[in-house]
Amino acid sequence: MSGRQLVFEVGTEELPSSAVYSAIEQLQVATPEALDEARLAYESVAVLASPRRIAVLVSGLAERQADAVTVAKGPSAKVAFGEDGQPTQAAIGFARGKGVDVSALEVRADESGEYVYVTIETSGKATESVLPDLLAAVMEGLEWAKSQRWGSGTARFPRPVRWLMCLYGTDVVPVRFAGLEAGRVTYGHRFLKPGPVELSAAWEYTERLEAACVLVDHEVRARVLREGIEAAAAEHGGRAVVPEKTFAEVVNLVEWPTVAVGTFDEEFLDVPREMLESAMGKHQRYFPLERSDGSLANRFIVAHNGAPGQTENIVRGHERVIRARLSDAAFFYREDVARPLEEWLPRLESVVFQEKLGTVADKVARIERLVGRLADLVGAPADETAYAVRAAHLAKADLVTNCVVEFTDLQGTMGRYFALAAGESPEVAQAIEEHYRPRFAGEEPPSTLAGRLVAIADKADTICSIFAAGMAPKGTSDPFALRRAAIGIIQMALSGTPVKLDALIEETLAPLRDVVEFDPDATGAAIKEFFVGRFETILRDRGHAYDTVDAVLAVAADDPADALARCEALTNFRASSDAMEDLSVAFTRARNLSKPEFGRHADRSIMVAEELALADALDAAEASVGNLLDQRVYSALLETYAGLRGPIDAFFESVLVMDEDTAKRENRLRLLNRFVGLFETFADFGRLSG
Repeated sequence: MSGRQLVFEVGTEELPSSAVYSAIEQLQVATPEALDEARLAYESVAVLASPRRIAVLVSGLAERQADAVTVAKGPSAKVAFGEDGQPTQAAIGFARGKGVDVSALEVRADESGEYVYVTIETSGKATESVLPDLLAAVMEGLEWAKSQRWGSGTARFPRPVRWLMCLYGTDVVPVRFAGLEAGRVTYGHRFLKPGPVELSAAWEYTERLEAACVLVDHEVRARVLREGIEAAAAEHGGRAVVPEKTFAEVVNLVEWPTVAVGTFDEEFLDVPREMLESAMGKHQRYFPLERSDGSLANRFIVAHNGAPGQTENIVRGHERVIRARLSDAAFFYREDVARPLEEWLPRLESVVFQEKLGTVADKVARIERLVGRLADLVGAPADETAYAVRAAHLAKADLVTNCVVEFTDLQGTMGRYFALAAGESPEVAQAIEEHYRPRFAGEEPPSTLAGRLVAIADKADTICSIFAAGMAPKGTSDPFALRRAAIGIIQMALSGTPVKLDALIEETLAPLRDVVEFDPDATGAAIKEFFVGRFETILRDRGHAYDTVDAVLAVAADDPADALARCEALTNFRASSDAMEDLSVAFTRARNLSKPEFGRHADRSIMVAEELALADALDAAEASVGNLLDQRVYSALLETYAGLRGPIDAFFESVLVMDEDTAKRENRLRLLNRFVGLFETFADFGRLSG
């Protein structure tokens, strides 16, 4: 394809890193959509961005729009033309609206009658005439988490827009946006090459900016930054600690990354490593340095945007900043660790959990009680129960410590340090740290039973109390992260903690009756439905068909681990056997005819041969189904069901269930009740689509 290159750059004051990524993501979709809608052919679209600019590059952009032929349907022929064949006002108005003479109208017949049609041929416009409005509309259509206005204009952007540059080949495209008109001038690095850079052609863009100390391609910038970090770490005989979230943010904080290494006093290494890493990484965007033995060194790596020749002075400035930050951290830690964790608990009485639901201290009391009940329900050993109850008692105490007030991301982690310093057992300390897990998709649940019990109790109390207070999530709004909490509980149930949802909900709601007024039955049902909704998504994400999930959860939603095992067995059985489709049809037919009120005891003395064969098959199946269910040997259970295919097919082919003889009819219905009941112990096969 022949065509020219297009570059459109929006220059701004320094953008937040999150806004840069948002712009990239949106423009990668919006730009091709706009070009396609405008009938402008192109070879490829790329979006480049840095802290001070967002750019769209289009390669092989056609010089004209493609021609278009459209057919428009108008009023019926009877309405469009009078009895004399002359066009009516309806036809004249339709033609005028389409920009054609009334003589261009033609009558066509379709399945609904005769109607007036017009064929409109539109010649493509020159690309230069289409681009100004197209590109302005694309930028105006971007959505931002936070935006601002500046000056007297009405445009909104995360930061004020300072220049526009747009070239189509060698020609300027006069795009107007945010009160500015695009030219052929961009600007170099704010400090290193701050002057204007005039481009003669679009294809010079990245090369000329690199000469002006701007790596506008964020992927190139990321590669250069990572290589610089690795080289600096190797030079100092260590390894950089590079959290991907921090790294991604730093990529969009610099246009010409220069990597350097700073130091801090070794005495700060007595502070817990997590505090040091939080202070350096999350607060200052530095990368800590590890020694070869894995311990933290008193060094950090910083990527700066200043002049490489000023690196020494820049590093000294960063060292002063981190020294002050670490001094605060060390002071907070020494102050907090000097007091037993138990002594912080009274302060929780002044921290509101939720206005209707009391304080965090009230929540802790509920969690502690619930952990004891859960331990009984899952059959936890006495030692794990003791660890869990003690951990629940102390789990939230670190929230009011100076360390966690200052470093909020370290809740739980600091609780572990303070618990160990106070002489608590390692098992209790570990459960305190891990009870917030899993906090996000992919994070492992707590590694111990004690930790999982506290985590389940904490999350369940949050879910049930918020529902009881009438603040269940609506739409996409979920301010208390209840969906995430429910998924976390289900993940723990699937990973070996035998929690049952009905008992969990009932036990969690019980003490809330003294806190807030609610309908226990309706609230419990709503919470169960909430859990099941999350569980359905998890099961489908694991590859189980929607009807398999529906069939199983209709019977076994209370026990997530058991439901998962049933789904896995049913999915495998459906893939390897052709019996399930016929069985599900037979089950649905049997259930539609069955009358549970008649019971299941059928009189063999009035049965015909096909009834006796089905009764014998049910006797044999019932003898093994109970044990197979108890042992959760579901593959064998499904094979047992499959063995009933022949007898049930023969029964329906040869026996008139709704016989005029009342005794025979009711006896046959009892036999079907047995058949349905046997299947319903595993799943609702009537929900399977075949």
